[in-house]
Amino acid sequence: MTMTEPHIDAPNEPTTPLYRLADVSKTYTQKKRVVKPLVGVDLEIARGDFVTIQGPTGGGKSTLLQLLGALDRPTSGRLTLGDTDLAAASNAALGSARAREIGFVFQGFNLIPTLTASENVDMGLEPLGLADAERRARVAEALAHVGLADRADHRPGELSGGQQQRVAIARAIAKRPRVLLADEPTGNLDESMRDEILDLLQALNDGGLTLIVVTHDSAVARRASRRLRLEKGTIRDITR
Repeated sequence: MTMTEPHIDAPNEPTTPLYRLADVSKTYTQKKRVVKPLVGVDLEIARGDFVTIQGPTGGGKSTLLQLLGALDRPTSGRLTLGDTDLAAASNAALGSARAREIGFVFQGFNLIPTLTASENVDMGLEPLGLADAERRARVAEALAHVGLADRADHRPGELSGGQQQRVAIARAIAKRPRVLLADEPTGNLDESMRDEILDLLQALNDGGLTLIVVTHDSAVARRASRRLRLEKGTIRDITR
């Protein structure tokens, strides 16, 4: 599979949701106070969707993204990614899902400053156990896909903010995930760089990659095929 052919599912399964959430709740205790960031969430996200999640700070957006990313488990309810129940899966299965099926992009880039762009992308492939030649090919392919083939030997400090975010996206897509989760991916960028990153994300989605983006930026949300709002632990579709 080339980088222009993201990990999408078989043609005979186009209507099967990628994610299914049924009565998902998350509860935890903070300073002797019970906090409920998610309350009885029911949601389906189709393969190939471009979904944005908006809402006030503290409304549960980050919690939902952590659950979708297999970084945490719901307190109750059922959450599936394809055929994997992320609420009930073993820690090993969750780790495998994170490593192979889910790409992550964050506001802060999360690049290692002492490593080159190529080395940063390569770090994301370590859990896959690929042969060296395959890793090198994927790194080169991913950097070319985000327009940074000529910056492969540059360290983050030698790159603009937009270029650093492109490296972060390359790191995420090099493992050829089923879904890309992004938490405020344009939050540290000026308007022109934001639009460049949005164009890149849009192109990935047009190629079949499912995108789920948490954002406060209405310009980002307007690009999405589905707009969700999460507030006080409950979610609603505001696409129309």
